[in-house]
Amino acid sequence: MNKELTIAEKLKSLYELQLIDSQIDEIQILKGELPIEVSDLEDEIVGLETRIRRLRDQVQDLEGEISKHHANIKESEGLMARYQKQMDNVKNNREYDALSKELELQRLEIQLSEKKIREANIQLENKKETLTTNEQRFELKQKDLDTKKVELDEIIEKTEKEETTLAKESDAAKKHLDERLLKAYVKIRNNYRNGLAVVKVERDSCGGCYNKIPPQEQLEIAMHKKIVACEHCGRILVDDNILHHEQEEAAEESKA
Repeated sequence: MNKELTIAEKLKSLYELQLIDSQIDEIQILKGELPIEVSDLEDEIVGLETRIRRLRDQVQDLEGEISKHHANIKESEGLMARYQKQMDNVKNNREYDALSKELELQRLEIQLSEKKIREANIQLENKKETLTTNEQRFELKQKDLDTKKVELDEIIEKTEKEETTLAKESDAAKKHLDERLLKAYVKIRNNYRNGLAVVKVERDSCGGCYNKIPPQEQLEIAMHKKIVACEHCGRILVDDNILHHEQEEAAEESKA
């Protein structure tokens, strides 16, 4: 069973943990928004790929529809030529009227196909324009993604080993703290963007919020007999000697 840490040891462990976690935070700041930007760009590119694929299918469908209408026109023109030839050999009015009706029907078929071609061409032009815009956007986004990935990979390559080491040190440091104190530390860290939960008293002020610390409170902090939190920001306060306190205690004991 582990022996209960003294308040001084707890404060020292907390401050050491803060120093390690702050180094990890600095690496994350170095990466900046790159991981989020890379992820967002990847999602956007997947969306663009889906849209481009759909637009290409629509363009293909419209081109197929236009080809079909052109084939209908050719077929109607062929029928009209045949009916026209047949009209030269009609024997009575009934045959003439019947052929005239067929010719008129084919003219209407041609007009309808031409109308459909005009409508499909307008749609096709719009789809092609939208497709070109999306393809250009895709190219730009892909270039942007490639650049940001290179940046991120370079940072990861430089910091990965250090980050892994620091993460292990952070886990090891946490094992020295009881659950209640660790929860408080994590909660305070999460409350502030700079992640500072344990700060030194500097120039008679809190190293986190810079509010003045009363002399009596500074004395209590220096004695390492209790955990003192800043009454303004709630951060845990330590003094300049916190990392050397154990050495001082050991020296005093050896003298005694």
